[in-house]
Amino acid sequence: MPEHAGPVASATEARVREWEAEHLSPLAVPSYATRGREHPDESCGLRTPFQRDRDRIVHTKAFRRLMHKTQVFMDPEGDHYRTRLTHTLETTMISRTVARALRLNEDLAEAIGLGHDLGHTPFGHAGEDALDHCVQERFSRRFRHNEHSLRIVEVVERDGRGLNLTWEVRNGILTHRGPAEPETLEGKIVRIVDRIAYINHDIDDALRAGVLDEAELPRAEIAVLGATGSKRIDRLVHDLVETSAVAGDVAQGAEVGEAMLSLRAFMFERVYLSPAARAEHEQAHAVVRAIFEHLCAHPEALPDAGTGGAAAATPDAALLAAADLADRVTDYLAGMTDRFALAYAARL
Repeated sequence: MPEHAGPVASATEARVREWEAEHLSPLAVPSYATRGREHPDESCGLRTPFQRDRDRIVHTKAFRRLMHKTQVFMDPEGDHYRTRLTHTLETTMISRTVARALRLNEDLAEAIGLGHDLGHTPFGHAGEDALDHCVQERFSRRFRHNEHSLRIVEVVERDGRGLNLTWEVRNGILTHRGPAEPETLEGKIVRIVDRIAYINHDIDDALRAGVLDEAELPRAEIAVLGATGSKRIDRLVHDLVETSAVAGDVAQGAEVGEAMLSLRAFMFERVYLSPAARAEHEQAHAVVRAIFEHLCAHPEALPDAGTGGAAAATPDAALLAAADLADRVTDYLAGMTDRFALAYAARL
């Protein structure tokens, strides 16, 4: 407890424990039952461990940069297109609603939601795909934004010290996509809600951009989910809550879940991978590759140049230098915003 903690701070933990014991579901993760942090950390008093994680994430530079990273369209000129930041806030807001309805830990769901996309590249999924191709070719490794989000909170932020987040938040960030399932129900909420949010707001952005017409949306799926974005989200959230309450797990109903996956497949075909998007994807790939190759050839251009990537005297040292260069290039490039990346490539 901090030295300046007063009587309110001293009583907060006991009050939270008492409230959660009475009101949270037995399936929830209680705030003071975390598996802990990698390094010992002094208790705050006024905030639970998951609330502290939330605050640490929001105060990062990576979180602030999300406002200049777009979802689907590269650096769009309109003011009303979604960004990674608005997507993150929408995902977090819906996740809290679901967690509250299921009597799970809202603060844990919130912290996972706020941190889940910190590792996303510029130019959305096209940028992620481009960087993945680059690191595969040169370093024989893969780039996945969920893994990089975890790296940011564990290693990159605070000048390499990381945020020292709780195990539950780190697990939720890592498993919000990919083959591994989250080990908490709060993490499972964010995993599903992430899709609910991006599918529906990407439809809205595609309609606004003229890439889609309302009449082109698949009729069967729209009949199940709703004719507008707000109705679809409402239907999906209610289904998620009601199905999960019966199942004792976080799950979607068969009809609604299948309709959402079908709508997602439609978006990949007609928007994400469509001929209309191909030009932007090619530009994203060209920009990312140009920056990547420049940084690999000129490691002195990287922040904190001189800490690695130099000629090595032994095979082991050479491997370490290559790994260090891969990390530094990936950290720097993935952290760029759309506009910074476009300007950087234009200067090369």
